[in-house]
Amino acid sequence: METRANYVAVGAFVLAMIVLAFAAVLWLARGQLTTQYADYDIYFEGPVTGLRGGSTVEYNGVPVGRVSDIRIDPANVELIRVTVEIDAKVAIKTDATASVETNILSGVSYIQVVGGTQEAALLRPQPGQRYAVIESRRSRLASVTARAPQILDKVNDTVERLNQLLDEKNRQALTESLDNLRVFTAGLAERNKDIADLSDNANKAAAALTSLLGNVDRSYAGPDGIGNRLATAIADFDRVAKNLGDTNKLLQLALQDVRPGLRSFSQQTLSDVGSLIAEVRQLVSGLSRAAAEIERDPSRVLFGDRREGYRPK
Repeated sequence: METRANYVAVGAFVLAMIVLAFAAVLWLARGQLTTQYADYDIYFEGPVTGLRGGSTVEYNGVPVGRVSDIRIDPANVELIRVTVEIDAKVAIKTDATASVETNILSGVSYIQVVGGTQEAALLRPQPGQRYAVIESRRSRLASVTARAPQILDKVNDTVERLNQLLDEKNRQALTESLDNLRVFTAGLAERNKDIADLSDNANKAAAALTSLLGNVDRSYAGPDGIGNRLATAIADFDRVAKNLGDTNKLLQLALQDVRPGLRSFSQQTLSDVGSLIAEVRQLVSGLSRAAAEIERDPSRVLFGDRREGYRPK
């Protein structure tokens, strides 16, 4: 009887544990059982490494669904069709995009949906589509992976050009340049004292130049400086120019007063002067003839003409 009672107790305990486990599963899965999902298709170009059925779907980092199916698109072998189930309460807009992201630490891939503005329309299935299609985009890691061959090709080209640059001739030239640089630096070390003297002289010259500029500035801007004197000279020049203008006006007035007398002088006096000059010329001509007669026969001038004239018989 005791053995049979132990069996009954063990059986009851196991049955109770099964019921509790079943209840716990129902309690944990109650959210999924009551949540309604909307199906979407996403078409990716290239590999979707690490993505599996049941992988998480996130919308701006928030889990909203899971991957339900992954297969090659029957209509185009270059595309991978990924079907996802997203909570129907999450509004997927027409400007949303999806990408395959990979957790670098765990290597697990998932779908990341980003974008979507409040003003955009809800994403709906188009004619000929079984589900609404979310536009895909490459993730940053996928973009780097896709460009890796191009980057490697450029690296190889760079290495080849570097090898061509560092050929025997160029290496020899580089060695000679380094030797020349070594000799130059050694010469600088020997001329350290000369360089110090040159620097000292340069500092003295800079100080003298600064002092000269200060003196020039004081000479120009001081109380008796060139600037004030120049301003005084300009003011004096303005006064002289004003006086010259006033003098010019007075001369014009004087000329206006003298102009009638000048006109009378030019019309009457000049004609009289011309007559006087003519008479003076005649007088000078007569004096010239008289002087010539005196020079030729002075006695005739003193005693008269002694020649007897003609007497008729």
